Amino acid sequence: MSAPSVIVTGAGSGIGRAVARALLADGFGVTLAGRRGEALEETASSAGIRAEGALVVPTDVTDAAQVDELVRRHVERFGRLDVLINNAGVFGPVADVGSLDPDEWDATWAVNVTGAVLCAGAAFRQMRAQRPAGGRIVNNGSISAQTPRPLSVAYTTTKHAIAGLTKSIELDGRDHGITATQLDIGNARTGIVSGIVGDGALQADGSRRIEPTMDAAHVADLVVRVARLPLDVSVPQLTVTAAGMPFIGRG
Repeated sequence: MSAPSVIVTGAGSGIGRAVARALLADGFGVTLAGRRGEALEETASSAGIRAEGALVVPTDVTDAAQVDELVRRHVERFGRLDVLINNAGVFGPVADVGSLDPDEWDATWAVNVTGAVLCAGAAFRQMRAQRPAGGRIVNNGSISAQTPRPLSVAYTTTKHAIAGLTKSIELDGRDHGITATQLDIGNARTGIVSGIVGDGALQADGSRRIEPTMDAAHVADLVVRVARLPLDVSVPQLTVTAAGMPFIGRG
């Protein structure tokens, strides 16, 4: 039996890079997707050696045709699609709703929501059609899907949309053996988080505070465990944060 196969979007950096490398190390066949081909190649390689189970497919997740081609190429290489890690995302503008620039809002929505829906849709169609049918879709929600940071209305709103997407996939996928997980991550050490908390993150009371962070490898380990679960096990929602970070009540 061939190894299970996974598509990871946003695999060129951050959580996506850590997850893709962990899955490759665990023996999965992995298609790495993202806009920057060079960054994807860096993820797929270690000490200059390309991982045998890696397929690099530069993809703009906001383009439906490119997303369909991503899934087609994955299935051509690996035979089926077992798991989608729907990870691509941007933080967007630092603004409240009264000062939100419409163009910046549209750009954030396009990647975080439209991109996630397009990828989930293409994966859902493949998982429903393949034999045996079924698969797992893991959506990166962020803890902002539960509680906002100050001046993060665009990011927070798009991540709340991911909660609805995940629940809808979980419901509509029942008859096809498709399950969905909303993975809410807080303060894993990535470029996005460094930009938010590096010099002290803005708190609800207007102060700034240096916040705890955690190695993204711990998130990747959890994703591998979820990806390895049989499809008669569902994990609808999973939250993992750096211990001690402001989250409940947001400081």
